Amino acid sequence: MPSDPSYAPKRRARRVEFSRGVPVQIVGLDGTWRRDCLMMDVAFGGAKLVIEPSTDRLVSKDFFLVLSTTGAAYRRCELVWSNGEQLGVRFVESVDNSPKVKPPSKA
Repeated sequence: MPSDPSYAPKRRARRVEFSRGVPVQIVGLDGTWRRDCLMMDVAFGGAKLVIEPSTDRLVSKDFFLVLSTTGAAYRRCELVWSNGEQLGVRFVESVDNSPKVKPPSKA
C-alpha cells in the first residue's frame, strides 16, 4: 500500500466488491500486449485486479482496463501498487470528461 497519507481517505470511497471477480483485460496503450485478469472490486477512482502470472512481468505502469468483450467499454489506468498477483489501479481522468464508451460500429 502506498505510504502517501492522502491515499487513505480515497481508499475509503464506496467500493463494489465481486465475490468471484469479473473477467476483464488489461491492454498496453500501444496495443502490443494484453493480459486476462479478474476485477475484484471497483470504486469511482480505481479498482483491484488479480492477474496471472505475477505482475513482475507487466510491461508498463500505464494501460487500458477493458471492461467488455468487444472493447467498447474501457478506462485508462495507472498502476498504484502490486502485491504478487494483485494490482491496485487508479483511473486516469480524461481531459474532456466524456463517457468511456465507444459508439457501436456500423455494419
